Amino acid sequence: MSLQILLAEVDPAWHGRGADAPDADLRARAAGSALGRRLLARALADGPAVRLLAPSPDAASTRTLMRRWNRRRLAALQRDLGTLAYAPAIRAEIGREPVRRLKAALGNGYLLALDRSVWDGKADGAVQAQLAAALADVLGRPGELEAALFPLLDLQGRAELQAWAAQRDPALAEWARLLDPPADLPPAHLPEKPVLVVHTHHQSRAVAA
Repeated sequence: MSLQILLAEVDPAWHGRGADAPDADLRARAAGSALGRRLLARALADGPAVRLLAPSPDAASTRTLMRRWNRRRLAALQRDLGTLAYAPAIRAEIGREPVRRLKAALGNGYLLALDRSVWDGKADGAVQAQLAAALADVLGRPGELEAALFPLLDLQGRAELQAWAAQRDPALAEWARLLDPPADLPPAHLPEKPVLVVHTHHQSRAVAA
């Protein structure tokens, strides 16, 4: 595995925050030397990247993971998971203008949210109420819908992927986490099967690319 490639992708916030955070110049100088890269990687391995940076005889698997799940593909996966997670609220929205705006913003993602063969959209009352309130809030804001909707879906998608991958693919969970700054994620609520369906779809496209 190339530490240079990995460290170049990791969000700088994972190297520390506040008084403990190295400045950009110090990080750049550390990343420019083999010793510095080892020190940065060791700090990550002691915290958010225990599995990803664990010594392994199969370093090729980590390189494959990083190549297959680059930033663009992970973003697409997480956006779809977030959209699916909001399916109960999206399906419940029947107003002509809100539906038009959601269709225009989500494109094919709107069809994913409606697809009951992927997920039936059943969630408990508290979850449905929270999703409905959050969606109503972004629909009620002025300006382009995407500016408020996409961050909402992406954050939920990150939560859904983290919850699933922590059990199924811990290295992927860590890699995905490192690409964004640390954040308090909302609770995940998607069942395992729909997450697996969406993950498999994106993985198949990544393998074929």
